[in-house]
Parts: sequence; C-alpha cells; structure tokens
Amino acid sequence: MAAGWEAVIGLETHLQLRTKSKMFCGCSTAFGAPPNTQVCPVCLGLPGALPVPNGAAIRLAVRGALALGCTVHPKSIFARKNYFYPDLPKGYQISQHDQPLATNGTLSFVSPERGIVNATIVRLHVEEDAGKSIHDRFPKATAVDLNRSGVPLIEIVGGPDLRSPAEARAYLQTLKQLLEYIGISDCDMEKGSLRVDANVGGSVTQQPMLYDSRENTVRPQRSKEESHDYRYFPEPDLPPLVLTPEFVAEEQSELPELPPAKRDRFAAQYALSREHATVLTASRGVAEYYENVVRAGAEHQAAANWIMTEALADAKDHQDQLRVPAAGLAQIIALVKGGTLSHQAAKRVFAEVAAKGGDPRTIAESLGLIQVADSNVVAAWVTDVLGAHAPEVGRYKNGETKLMAFFLGQVMRASKGKADPKLAQRVLEEKLASAS
Repeated sequence: MAAGWEAVIGLETHLQLRTKSKMFCGCSTAFGAPPNTQVCPVCLGLPGALPVPNGAAIRLAVRGALALGCTVHPKSIFARKNYFYPDLPKGYQISQHDQPLATNGTLSFVSPERGIVNATIVRLHVEEDAGKSIHDRFPKATAVDLNRSGVPLIEIVGGPDLRSPAEARAYLQTLKQLLEYIGISDCDMEKGSLRVDANVGGSVTQQPMLYDSRENTVRPQRSKEESHDYRYFPEPDLPPLVLTPEFVAEEQSELPELPPAKRDRFAAQYALSREHATVLTASRGVAEYYENVVRAGAEHQAAANWIMTEALADAKDHQDQLRVPAAGLAQIIALVKGGTLSHQAAKRVFAEVAAKGGDPRTIAESLGLIQVADSNVVAAWVTDVLGAHAPEVGRYKNGETKLMAFFLGQVMRASKGKADPKLAQRVLEEKLASAS
C-alpha cells in the first residue's frame, strides 16, 4: 500500500449449495449441460410460475451458518432484489435483505502477518443464482446461459477485518476448508461454485470488476448499485421462512468434527506435531484415511509419514484419489517394521498397489523384494564385498570409519536390495572388527 494508507478489506463469498435441484424449482443443478437446457417457467420467471423453496438447500444453509458460529434466526424473509441484466431473466433475484437467515458469526484463521485473527461473519443469507453471461463464445457478442439461473446459493458477508491480500487468501482458504468439511458445497471455483467479491476501504468507486484471463487484468464490469438502488421488498410469492428449534438442533447434530478441533485432537491423541496434524486434517478425506490406517494397526508417526509423502503425492497425480486402501498401507508399514521390506522396496510395492491393487506381501514376493534376514546368506554377500574392496578395508581399519556407509551400499547393491540393512551392518561391523 502507498505510504499513509492501510488496507481494509471485507469479502463477500457466494457459495453454490450441493443440491440436485434448484432453489425454487425442480430443474437440475448438474454442471456442464448444454446451454439453456436446465430451465423451466419458474427459473425463467414466466408469468404465473410460482417458486417453492428447496428444503435441502435450507438445511445446508443452516448447517453452514452453525459451522460459522452464527445465530440462526427463527424467522427470515425472502426479498426481491431488483436489477436489470441480461443473465437475470425475471428482472429480479430472490434473496434476503433486512431479515437474513443468520448473523453474527466468526471465522478464525492464521494470518501470515498477525497470527490468529478472528474475522467477523456479519451475515449469511440464502438466495438464487443468476445466469451466466459468456463473453468469448461469439465474436463481438455476449451469449447468455440460464442453466445456472435459480441454483441455490448462500452469501457469506465478512466484516472489514482483513488487512492485506495475504490475509484475504488465508481467510478464504480457511473458509473453503470449513465448507468442504461440512459437505454443503464442492467449492469448485472453476465451476463457479465459489465466487468472491472484495470490498476495499477508502474512496473507491463501487463497481464489480471482470477478470480477463488472456490479459491477466481486471476491468470494470458495471457500476455497483447501492442497497437502495435494488428496491428490495418482501417476495410476495413466498411466506416468511420459519425454522423450529428442533430443526436447527438437528442440523447442529449433523455437523462433523470441524478442522480446528480435529487438528488439536490429532496432535494430542496421536502425539503428532502441530505441523503434521495440520497437514493430515487439511481435508476431511485425508483425516479419515489417516485414522483408518492407524485403526488397521499402523504406528501413529509411521502412518503420518507415509500419508504425507507417498499417499498425498500419488493422490495429487490422480485427481486427489487415495488409491491404496487404508488396510493395505497399514500392511506395507508393518512389512517395513518387521524387516520384511526395506523402505525403498516398500515404496515400489506402494506404487504397484496404487496402480493395480492387490495384496502388498504377494506383490512384494512377485517382484522379488522380500528382504533376506538369513545371517548366513547376508554374511556371504558381506564376505564378497569386503574381498572385492581390500584397499577400502585397510582405510577403514586405519580409522576411516565413514566408509561403513560405502560398504553397506555395496552389500545392498550385491543383494539387489534384498539384504536386511540392519543385519547387513551388524555383520559388516563384526567382520571388519575381526579382519586382520
């Protein structure tokens, strides 16, 4: 920021709810259908068509509000938000205004500059999405796809609590993680499931900006109306939304263990560092996978190490799929611990199980990776290695003990990785000590 200025940022986040049908009609919300094929008189706003609220969307919205610590109000009002834009067929959007679903929540996140920040959630309300204007389909023309019109949204309005772009990013990452944990949205920004508007403090023209991916710039999209310009008034076709205490309590009971609580529990229950606990609880799927590996008998830290390296690296290359079953990974870890597989051999087995499935021990045997723990066989490899490297043996006897790593490497090479490394080192030490 320029000298004398402090960034003051508040974010408004629009989130598509994970429902099969739209907010006020039965049209599908599936992404990727041909343009203007998932529409009906209700979401097109044709005369005489009446909206009916989607109960599943209300449930998910309440769940989101509760996860953010908001007060869910027993009564909220749907309102018409009037504006004219090509992708808004009715000429208004059904939203909520002065009586929203929920208010006064908090989202705690870690700022890279200020540590833990408790950001205010001013309000969370339910609304329907507009259609989509497409600016790059036809030369010098804008096309309109109304498939998205009427898709259920929640709008989460954050307070002016952020002080830098880095804090805005951290806030959004934390919010996205929370919403994915509770399963109310897929939060896929590429599909438009999660969209964010920024309000920046100061004397700034109030207007939304359109991102141009080809130029990597933004340009004004249209002037941003003030609240009174929308001419809000209660939606005459919908009664007030009334929620019973029992309904809210039921949605509260449906919430899973949330990321901060899970992270703290992992650190305490499994004796993990905070950094490792943070990685393992970054997504609900990975956290569940870790606990399933531990339940299958794996040692806590070994399970963490394998998941944070091999499992997550493999998942990154395969659409975030954890391809090795939890019981399979626990078996691989046990084979290493028992000396049946070296760590390097175990990595090969992991890759094979991930690609083709199967029993880890059977695969290890078929690949010839089972470690040899027979002291007589290992001693023969050691004798061969020492006999082939007499000068190095002499240097070792004269005090150059760092050559032990060289000898061990040669034994592993001679055995094609099959020798038990610990046994090989012990036999090496014995033979070198007795060598004349």
